[in-house]
Amino acid sequence: MRYILLNKPYEVLTQFTDEHGRATLKDFVSVPDVYPVGRLDFDSEGLLLLTDDKQLQHRLSDPRYKVPKTYWAQVEGLPTEAALGQLRQGVQIKDGFTLPAEVTALPEEATANLWPRTPPIRYRASIPTSWLAITISQGMNRQVRKMCAAVGLPCLRLVRVALGELAIGNLAPGEWRDLTPDEVTALRKTAGAGQSAPARQQARPYNSFKGRRS
Repeated sequence: MRYILLNKPYEVLTQFTDEHGRATLKDFVSVPDVYPVGRLDFDSEGLLLLTDDKQLQHRLSDPRYKVPKTYWAQVEGLPTEAALGQLRQGVQIKDGFTLPAEVTALPEEATANLWPRTPPIRYRASIPTSWLAITISQGMNRQVRKMCAAVGLPCLRLVRVALGELAIGNLAPGEWRDLTPDEVTALRKTAGAGQSAPARQQARPYNSFKGRRS
C-alpha cells in the first residue's frame, strides 16, 4: 500500500481531473490508484494525504472518528481574548454549531519559515493581520474560514499543517514524499484502525515547520 504526503499548493483542486483545465493533483502526483484523504479547498494549502488504503482513508475522513486536523489561519485584524474564547467554545455558522476547537494566537516568529503564497495576500498597511493555530475534528464545508468570519476575523490565507501528529514538515508546495512505516503506524493509531473506538490524538501545531529553511 502507498501513503503519500503532499503539500498541496494554492489554487489546486483536490482531485485528479478537471473539465475546466484547472490545476489538479495529477499535475504533482503521478502515482496510480491513490486517492486523497478528505478534501482541501481550492484556495487552501498544505498537508494532503493520498493513499490506496481504503480502511484508513475512511477512518481519517469520517468525522465520527474525530481525527484532529490543525490549520494555520492568517486573519484580518487582531484577535481578542473574547474572539479566541468563542472559537474554543464553538460558534454558530451556517452549517450548524461547531464543536469546541483548540485555538492559539501564533507569535510572528512561528510563521517566519512558512513558504510565500503565489499570488501573495494583498497587503494593506492600514489593516493588520494575525495568525491563529486552529485544531478541529469536524468536517463542515469551509469550516475554519466560517468560524473565523463568525468572530469577526475574516480568513485571508489557510494552511493545513497537521493531520493527527503527521506534520507537513519541510515539503515545499507541490512536493510529496512517502510516509515512513512509523508515520503510518501512528496514523493508524490516531484513526483507531483495528480498534472498536478511535483514540483521539493531539496535534502539534508549533513544530510543523521545524528545520525548514527560508
